[in-house]
Amino acid sequence: MSPPSATYVEVATAATPIVKARADGTILDEFAGKWDDFKFGPIRESQVSRAMTRRYFKDLDTYAESDIVIVGAGSCGLSTAYVLGKTRPDLKIAIIEASVSPGGGAWLGGQLFSAMVLRKPADRFLDDLGVPYEQEPSNPNVVVIKHAALFTSTLLSKVLSFPNIKLFNATCVEDLVTRPAGADIRIAGVVTNWTLVTLHHDDHSCMDPNTINAPLVISTTGHDGPFGAFCAKRLVSMSAIEKLGGMRGLDMNSAEEAIVKNTREVAKGLIVGGMELSEIDGWHRMGPIFSAMMLSGVKAAEVALEVFEERKKECAE
Repeated sequence: MSPPSATYVEVATAATPIVKARADGTILDEFAGKWDDFKFGPIRESQVSRAMTRRYFKDLDTYAESDIVIVGAGSCGLSTAYVLGKTRPDLKIAIIEASVSPGGGAWLGGQLFSAMVLRKPADRFLDDLGVPYEQEPSNPNVVVIKHAALFTSTLLSKVLSFPNIKLFNATCVEDLVTRPAGADIRIAGVVTNWTLVTLHHDDHSCMDPNTINAPLVISTTGHDGPFGAFCAKRLVSMSAIEKLGGMRGLDMNSAEEAIVKNTREVAKGLIVGGMELSEIDGWHRMGPIFSAMMLSGVKAAEVALEVFEERKKECAE
């Protein structure tokens, strides 16, 4: 039998306060020696369901019209989001990540080792984040974070703390929204779907997607793979660029500088950064070093802010 309707009281979300955490070092002392009498407050399962559902669908409604969409929440995409969140708190920024867990390959270093290695001056980005690191004795240009997850978890927590940024993980970008721009096209948003749906298009039918409109899309999906270099490959199939350059063999010295220097708007409304750019231009891969991923993200944010107002005006036409 269903409980009486009076047992559930709808909460007005607009009035829901944000509870800020205390950090005085004594919070957990209140539990000490009191575990025998410990008890949670009562809850109905439907309240959990409604708390999740109400917020998620509110976010879908809010970000259906975004200012900037970032595709891919790896080290480059999250670095982009961090800079944009700090610089322009007035912008609505949606991050779309195919995996359940954001962070891309930045939870570990190379070959599943723990340490994250990067070259100066990317250490300045770590200073801004407050991530500690060591100087590598063998090379004055190299610094090392004791565990890659320290960088990624710090960056992710800071990005998610911005009230104007929403991460939609376990969600794929399946296509780009386009508009005519003379003889060319411009990008005007993304086409999305649950990742599990995207993975099963070959064995199920009639699973149409959703959309997000945005005057600017920043693609940082990494090099070619199951979901990697997606926007780059889509540009070829829609004849926005002639062909992909294809990522070349590993050369850290040339690859990192090339990626940072060439992070740019490759088509109207679409900025590409990180290893996805190597697939477009034919740069070398860089392997287990992360300096360019961070600074390509910083530059992508800078490029975005340079062109945003113009792209926004074009999308309003």
